Amino acid sequence: MSKQNRSECVDASSQSRRHWLQQAGMGFGAVALNGLSSTEAASVASRSGKPKNPLAAKLPHFTPRAKSVIFLFMEGGPSHIDLFDPKPALNKLAGKPLPESFKRPLTAMGEQESPLLACPRKWKQHGESGTWVSEWLPHIAQSVDDIAVLRGCWTNGINHAGGVCQMNTVTPLAGRPSLGSWVTYGLGSENENLPAFVVMQDDIKRTVVNGPRNWGTAFMPAAFQGTRFSNGDVPIPNLFTPATVEQSRQQRKLSLLNQLNRQHAASREQQSELEARILSYELAFRMQSAAPEAVDLTTETKETLDNYGLNNKDTKAFGRNCLLARRLVERGVRFVQLYSGTGSQWDQHSDLEVKHPKMCRSMDQGVGALLKDLKQRGLLDETLVVWGGEFGRTPMSEKGDGRDHNPTGFTMWMAGGGVKGGQVIGNTDELGLYAVEDKMHVLDIHVSIYHLLGLGKLKLEYLHQGRPERPTLNQGSFMEKLVTG
Repeated sequence: MSKQNRSECVDASSQSRRHWLQQAGMGFGAVALNGLSSTEAASVASRSGKPKNPLAAKLPHFTPRAKSVIFLFMEGGPSHIDLFDPKPALNKLAGKPLPESFKRPLTAMGEQESPLLACPRKWKQHGESGTWVSEWLPHIAQSVDDIAVLRGCWTNGINHAGGVCQMNTVTPLAGRPSLGSWVTYGLGSENENLPAFVVMQDDIKRTVVNGPRNWGTAFMPAAFQGTRFSNGDVPIPNLFTPATVEQSRQQRKLSLLNQLNRQHAASREQQSELEARILSYELAFRMQSAAPEAVDLTTETKETLDNYGLNNKDTKAFGRNCLLARRLVERGVRFVQLYSGTGSQWDQHSDLEVKHPKMCRSMDQGVGALLKDLKQRGLLDETLVVWGGEFGRTPMSEKGDGRDHNPTGFTMWMAGGGVKGGQVIGNTDELGLYAVEDKMHVLDIHVSIYHLLGLGKLKLEYLHQGRPERPTLNQGSFMEKLVTG
């Protein structure tokens, strides 16, 4: 064998079979390969029901009740016993230690023997259902007939990092895809010109605990991760093309960039981040025509802006995000997650009577307007709205005038998306410490969300390192009362 032939053999062995076929025989081998590959891909797509575009809309496993989700996340842990779960016995026993009949909770605090803290709320029954809500949430209270209050929630995470991680990924430890990512993977998006999964925070100066991990994909392709919008008049930075750059010039630059990116990624198929980056570039270009209209609030009436609280500095930030959430699901975005109290601002270990009503004011009007707006537009039936934090608060005091973390019993609520409103599901004990009736673990909450979207907990799977991974680790149960009452 000549030196030249040996060199050609070495070069060929260092190339992939695909590259060798592209170069050998004037490329006719690649023609055959592409024909076989496309046929095989079409066959696989037909069998699995998975389209080639990872973000294309997919069919659910069974008839869904909801098409999209808006998750209102109160970061830091709102006090259920001050908002949705009245406990008259707590005021009677205020100042006394936790009764001996109660098992001592495993919380993050060291002062487990702190006296019970009174709840001087004014409670009132609202709507035809007569659901109890405290005076701190007057706007949400107006929509209780559309809300199913879940008083029996519990979790494992006792601190913010673990609690927020578990509420987003079902485990307190990092390494699992987020709820929104699984939904995006399972259903795709109905609008290819907008992200399928959007995340918004109410405070641009702070960061949600765990950061992007809360909307990340872990071992799944990065294409399914959430896209974070900024708060303010320009939710999507760098969206608009500079006036000095012509459309045709930008198109040529992007075409060349896409060609180079595709060539680079072709031999690195195992790196999903590259494909996600390419998809994000392509989406960014399409968004230049669709997104400006989607986030342009100047098209809304003054009445709508006022309803969401955009005329008040205390309610503007979260109200704006709520209005954007409505506009996004209206345009086919699958999953929108809004963080209230970015940076654990719902975490009142002291001065609860001042700090908690402040957080309620910042959130309540926007959420109340969102529920009414969705219903008026006929969107509430197909949009599942979820409200809650990573855990609740203890009936015992901390620092004399605050409450500590309580993962053993707290309240969340759901509305729309096929949920039967005007009901209370579950309960905590007489002091609000432990969930005791119709208990819903985070796993059950996630399974219920998937079920309402038409996704089965065992059917939604992703093959990772030869092992089928499922969103709730094969655990959790759908709360039937959500739809039956």
